[in-house]
Amino acid sequence: MPNRSHYNSGHMAMNLLNKKGLHHSSFNQENNCSTVTKHAVLVEDCLKLLKRIPDESIQLIVCDPPYNIKLANWDSHSNYIEWASKWLLEAERVLKVGGSLVIFGGLQYQGEAGSGDLLSLINHIRMNSKMLLVNLIIWNYPNGMSAHRFFANRHEEVVWFAKSKSYFFDLDAVREEYDEITKVLYKRDKRLNHASIDKGKNPGNVWKIGRLNGNSKERVGHPTQKPKEIIRRIIRSMSYPGSTVLDFFAGSGVTTRVAIEEGRNSIIGDSEPILIKYIEKQIVNMKRNNELFTNTNNYIIEYNLTNEHPVFLKNFKTN
Repeated sequence: MPNRSHYNSGHMAMNLLNKKGLHHSSFNQENNCSTVTKHAVLVEDCLKLLKRIPDESIQLIVCDPPYNIKLANWDSHSNYIEWASKWLLEAERVLKVGGSLVIFGGLQYQGEAGSGDLLSLINHIRMNSKMLLVNLIIWNYPNGMSAHRFFANRHEEVVWFAKSKSYFFDLDAVREEYDEITKVLYKRDKRLNHASIDKGKNPGNVWKIGRLNGNSKERVGHPTQKPKEIIRRIIRSMSYPGSTVLDFFAGSGVTTRVAIEEGRNSIIGDSEPILIKYIEKQIVNMKRNNELFTNTNNYIIEYNLTNEHPVFLKNFKTN
């Protein structure tokens, strides 16, 4: 029995474009595949940072906001939605027409967070924005806290909003390879596209990626650091080489690390000055040049993947 996608006009149009060797309108002809990228690292409030970014200049926003569960001073807001509405409005403004906003969160925190849970953010965006809800991604991990009065939580939610219907999405960049036996079996089915089988499968919206253990080599010290592989999948699929990724709740600085590795530019910011130390550790963890930042809180990193040597441009103008 055919599934719904067999009768989906958009799905059929994409298949037709693929057969003709053409691209969807979300494909950006200005993709810059240069190995040299630049990365701004700013210690400042998210709203101050956002207000200085030009309209429609950002391809992707990766956003891991405070959950309002009182982990620290930065994680406490008396009216969370009123506060979030301000940076959400600015985020929509700075996104390109084909851009995307990805927000990490968790419905499991609704008891502690009050109005600060992800469900409240999703509802606010859908009621007050023209952005489109593309996917609710489930980040499934095997490790976590035990529980006795409810089922132990083993996932968080990640919501993906696009600024418009012409959003950029590169599925091929994140496909998962089939094993050889599966490839042979699938290629016997004449209804299936052999080229797509060779490329690999769509990873789906349930991502099985482990959380970082306390002794993980990735860790730089931030209490809620996200694994680089989940950030990598987001950056690869929703941005293109040479485009700019923004993270104004930078936390551990992992977004810049992945942007460097994937040939994207980045702008990251956080109100906590320790961000600079985290970036130092991220650079060291990349096994590149371990020159350290000194004397100022704001930097541009010019990074050339060809010779693996970052150049730190100190004391750049931020206003």
